[in-house]
Amino acid sequence: MYEAELAFANELADEAGEIGMRYFRGSFEIRTKADMTPVTQADLEIEEVLRRRIAERYPDDAVLGEEGGLRGEADRVWVVDPIDGTRNFAAGIQIWGTLISLVDRGRPVVGVAGAPALGERYAAERDAGATLNGALIHVSHVHDVTDAFVLFGTIAWKDPRHRDRFTTLAARVARTRAFGDFWGHMLVARGAAEVMIEEELRTWDTAAVQCIVEEAGGRMTSFRGGEIADHGSVLTSNGRLHDDLVRLLR
Repeated sequence: MYEAELAFANELADEAGEIGMRYFRGSFEIRTKADMTPVTQADLEIEEVLRRRIAERYPDDAVLGEEGGLRGEADRVWVVDPIDGTRNFAAGIQIWGTLISLVDRGRPVVGVAGAPALGERYAAERDAGATLNGALIHVSHVHDVTDAFVLFGTIAWKDPRHRDRFTTLAARVARTRAFGDFWGHMLVARGAAEVMIEEELRTWDTAAVQCIVEEAGGRMTSFRGGEIADHGSVLTSNGRLHDDLVRLLR
C-alpha cells in the first residue's frame, strides 16, 4: 500500500547519506541549540534538502523535522531526523544515521534508517516486513528475561525511579551494553539484542524506528506499556519479553 512512499524514502536516505558522508570526519561548524543538544551544518543541509524533495513529490503532506519543526497540516506527515546521533557524528564515530518516516493518521507506515558510515540501511513498510540492506530481518526468539541482551542509551537517568528499576533489571539479564540512538533499536529489530531502553525521546527519534521494529516482529511502548509519546520513555523489545519488562519498569 505504501510501496511508492518507501521507495521515495530510500531515495531520500541516499541523498542524505551522500551529504552526511561529505561532512563526516571533516571540518564543519557545530553549535549548541536552546535545548542543549548539538547541531551541525550536515544536520541543517540534510533536512533542508529532504524538505524540498518531499514538497516536490508530495506537496499536500506535512513535514516534521528535528531542526525546522512542523510545516503544514495533513493526515500524512513525513518525519525526519537528519542525523540521529549528532554527537557521534561530530566525534567521528560511525553510529549515526538519517531517520525518515511517513506517519499516516498518527501511525508510522514507512520507516527508513540510513546509516552510511556503518554500511547499513534498515527499511520497513507497514504489513510488508522489515529489511537490512534488502534482506528480511526479524527479532530474536529469546523468551526469558534472564537470557536477554539489554541495551540502553545512558546511565544518567533523569528519574531516580527509572534508574533503580533499570538497575534491578540489569542484575537479572545476561548482558548489558550502552549503544544509544537509533542503532540500539535496530539491533533489537535484527535479532542481535532483545531489549533497548531510553528514558526520553522525541517523535523524530521514534517514528521510523517504530515502524521497522514492529515490522520485524518486535514491540515499542512507553515504560508503562502505553503508546509512545513525544518527550516520553521508550521500551523496545523482541515482543516475547515485553510484558515482563513492563512489569519490572513500571
